[in-house]
Amino acid sequence: MYIQTILLRLLPPSLRRSASPARIAVAAEFVRFGLVGLVGLVIDTATVYATRGTLGLYGAGIVAYFAAATVNWALNRSFTFRGRGSGPMHRQWAMFLTTNLLGFVLNRSVYALLVTFMPLAAAQPVIATSAGAIAGMFVNFGVSRRLVFR
Repeated sequence: MYIQTILLRLLPPSLRRSASPARIAVAAEFVRFGLVGLVGLVIDTATVYATRGTLGLYGAGIVAYFAAATVNWALNRSFTFRGRGSGPMHRQWAMFLTTNLLGFVLNRSVYALLVTFMPLAAAQPVIATSAGAIAGMFVNFGVSRRLVFR
């Protein structure tokens, strides 16, 4: 509710009148999803940096994605979409990973392209993990909201 109040206050008066409570609620969910995504980005990036020497940039990118996706699922379950979704946790986690495959493809495609063709991104993978996270965020929010946490 706090995020919804802040969002409503940030809107110009002309938009405030047309902002329905339902739209504000979705916007607040998106903000929470984005905050969780920032945590996931930190996990993703830290895992890439920690494992790139052993696994190479591509292997580290895959391992890091699954680590970050698992943390994101847990935080989205308890923070973003609290009280929504049902069934056993392991099924919901598997559904989260499955339904977010398109976001995964977008995320890791951007990551792979950047570390392959941009020497700066290969030297500083945070560039590639950040760009990948942004590329997959909107798709992942939509499928998480509509399919995993309904």
